[in-house]
Amino acid sequence: MKLLCGPDTFTFAKMPIETLRVMLYGQPMTAAQGSAGASAAEQIRKAGLEAPPHAWDLLSLALSVVTADCAGLRTQSPDGWAREFELDVAVTDQAFWASQSLVVENALAFLTTDRWRVRFHSGGWLPKRPRKAIRPEEDCVVLLSGGLDSLVGVIDLVAARRKPLAVSQVVRGDAEKQESFARSIGGGLRHLQLNHNAEAPGPEDTSQRTRSLIFLAFGVLAGTTLRRYHAGDVIPLFVCENGFIAINPPLTGSRIGSLSTRTAHPEFLARFQEIINAAGLRVLVTNPYAQKTKGEMVRECANQKALLAHAVQSTSCGRFQRYNYKHCGRCVPCQVRRAAFLKWGVTDTTRYVYDSLGKDDDEHARFDDVRSVAMAIAQVRAEGLNAWLGTALSYPHIGNVAAFQSLSGRGLAELESLHQRYGVK
Repeated sequence: MKLLCGPDTFTFAKMPIETLRVMLYGQPMTAAQGSAGASAAEQIRKAGLEAPPHAWDLLSLALSVVTADCAGLRTQSPDGWAREFELDVAVTDQAFWASQSLVVENALAFLTTDRWRVRFHSGGWLPKRPRKAIRPEEDCVVLLSGGLDSLVGVIDLVAARRKPLAVSQVVRGDAEKQESFARSIGGGLRHLQLNHNAEAPGPEDTSQRTRSLIFLAFGVLAGTTLRRYHAGDVIPLFVCENGFIAINPPLTGSRIGSLSTRTAHPEFLARFQEIINAAGLRVLVTNPYAQKTKGEMVRECANQKALLAHAVQSTSCGRFQRYNYKHCGRCVPCQVRRAAFLKWGVTDTTRYVYDSLGKDDDEHARFDDVRSVAMAIAQVRAEGLNAWLGTALSYPHIGNVAAFQSLSGRGLAELESLHQRYGVK
């Protein structure tokens, strides 16, 4: 699939007829065009924030990628999953980004398991400088999704006397939770809610493998607006995700592609860091829970009172919208959430559509995710942890392999306790 992405002032003389034109930071001029970023740019303008050109270029790239992710239907690929993309993206610094094309393509390929070809062109969008730029006094940025992990992260940062700027990617069903958490924790946090509003004509793919890229791009841009950044400091960008879900080792051999996301995988975060370092953006991406399970995160949270007050309101489900903004109870994120509450020793009052994981009848017979977890547990019992992990940790940026092996074992042990609790066979 071919996409040409840039502002309405960007023209490309040799655009093939089958190319999808994507208006960045503007509205499509015809029904056959796509668009992304207009709302986010307006929110940043209203906030009076000022970011450097490379931060805007990074956001332009992320918006282009997420629009491609929406427009490219996996069902139309030869194998029903892997797609091929050609992106032509307008940026303000064509020479620099052209030098990063291969790094960008490899990072995207790891993130989405697709093939990417990315070309950069002059003519990118840069907003007018605010008359009086607001430079927030916060000392770091934290991504606040509305999920349980990011909730723990915000609580712990405030407890450590950090002053984070909370940045959210608005998702239908979570906006109010994001606002509630930001308003309630630490006496109230400065909160920037942004939405990529990526739209493409026709049906859209729902696999959403690139959602972390746009979230990270929002976080980087926000970090470059802080007063400390303008004074020359390096700004920490906290991505708070339990290590088991971040690694997301395939539960069975059939889950390597379609059912194992890499939104906060340490390999992808390291590749993303290389890109922002090369761009001269002084933002350091950090996951302080990279070697913690979700159960360990909630048990060790620095302010248990605050966590108890908000934990049940958080969202973990991978099918939250599909089930009318309720947790399904049986997808892998829901199982990890339920296992964490069990490890925490706190009664989980979340309302799950499917509560009885071990029930054996026609209604519950297609719990594929539950069965996959049970198969992983059985394989570890029979063959050991390393046989189950296989090549899941075989990446150049993974770091301490032994620590991640231990983490994976502890994460699976939490799920095993949950299955035993519900009599899953």
